[in-house]
Amino acid sequence: MLLVRVFVDTGLCEPFDPRPYPPDWHLHRSAERYLSFIFDRGHEVETPRPGDVAVYRFGRCYSHGGIIVGATPITLVHAYGPARRVVEECVAQNPVLSEAKREPRYFSYWAKK
Repeated sequence: MLLVRVFVDTGLCEPFDPRPYPPDWHLHRSAERYLSFIFDRGHEVETPRPGDVAVYRFGRCYSHGGIIVGATPITLVHAYGPARRVVEECVAQNPVLSEAKREPRYFSYWAKK
């Protein structure tokens, strides 16, 4: 919900509510529900810049994201469950997000199609 609140509250997206969804849907389903919200509002980019969105695979699907605030090294603001709060951190220093199996993808609201 952090991404929804930021992009809706700043007026970049029309208001929408992705709920209802069970908190563990990404563990039991293969449908990329989270990515569909991102694809509808952004364009995938190879080189992320501040203000872009990074998404990470958890379970079967991409289900975690954050806003990039620094590109070299990649630093993001995200609501991170194990920390129990919103944090700003370098991805390389997060032992979970830096795992290769997370397969990060990057999206930009501002990139051209």
